[in-house]
Amino acid sequence: MIILEDNFNEVLKNHTYIALGSFDGLHLGHMSLINKAIDLAKKSHGTKSMVYTFKNHPLTIINEEMVPKLLCSNEYKIELLEKSELEILNLVNFNIEYMKLSPEKFVENLLKHYGVEGLVVGFNYRFGYKNLGDIDLLKKLSVKFGFKLYIMDAVKLYGEIISSSKIRHFISEGEVHEANKLLGRPYMLEGKVIKGKQLGRTIGFPTINLDYDKSFLLPSGGVYYTIVDYNGVLYKGITNVGFNPTVDGKKLSIETYILDFDKFIYGENVRVYFKNKFRDEKKFDSLDELIFELRKDKLYAEKQEIEI
Repeated sequence: MIILEDNFNEVLKNHTYIALGSFDGLHLGHMSLINKAIDLAKKSHGTKSMVYTFKNHPLTIINEEMVPKLLCSNEYKIELLEKSELEILNLVNFNIEYMKLSPEKFVENLLKHYGVEGLVVGFNYRFGYKNLGDIDLLKKLSVKFGFKLYIMDAVKLYGEIISSSKIRHFISEGEVHEANKLLGRPYMLEGKVIKGKQLGRTIGFPTINLDYDKSFLLPSGGVYYTIVDYNGVLYKGITNVGFNPTVDGKKLSIETYILDFDKFIYGENVRVYFKNKFRDEKKFDSLDELIFELRKDKLYAEKQEIEI
């Protein structure tokens, strides 16, 4: 897969089928659209499949206060898309000049620089200055300029439309198992391991504290069954998102007890995949009660699958 960061500077030699969208969560709905572009390109000799999307959320320029919490980093998007048969990923920097592009000029630039044979968009796709471009305009432009246009229907799961906003809602409510169904994978946070109070090791449950990028969405407080990826090896984990009220914690933290793990990994990167929330965080009357509950948590985690 070729990775570009091209704001209409390069001129590609190949013709392309381009999937257009923000693809902020890269969920199952997004992937159906991307796979359509891949399939179309395969059937057209000498034509490449491309995803044209933004490196930064457009609201970082348009209205920074309204930027939603992120679901997926650009690096992780690249990793996920490399597992598909996509040939070109164009991660475009959305800036003030880009924001001012009229819908017509945006499409003209696509045609001029990327040899567009066809565009693939979602049913509610909007584009151009102030989102003035819509599906009706895109249909007119496809006739005017002679490119093919494929408008994808909403992808539904259990009768509900898959959307990033719905995924954010589930995660923020702690219903990560529901969010994961729409994502097609477990929700993941990654970051460096930092030192905490180191109280867990004194009661037989040493934990790692995750220093994560705060621009990403954090699941609501509670105790989750997670899978931890350290150096490409997967481990079962029990992750507490919260304030550790039993030991009078005052700071929000993400602490994970990793089963069958005894390494000191401060300063190293890990990934934590959230599989499901199995209880709320609570304040216990004593450390003995906490230890008893943690042992129950461990028994629960031991019975779970270790797959992402």
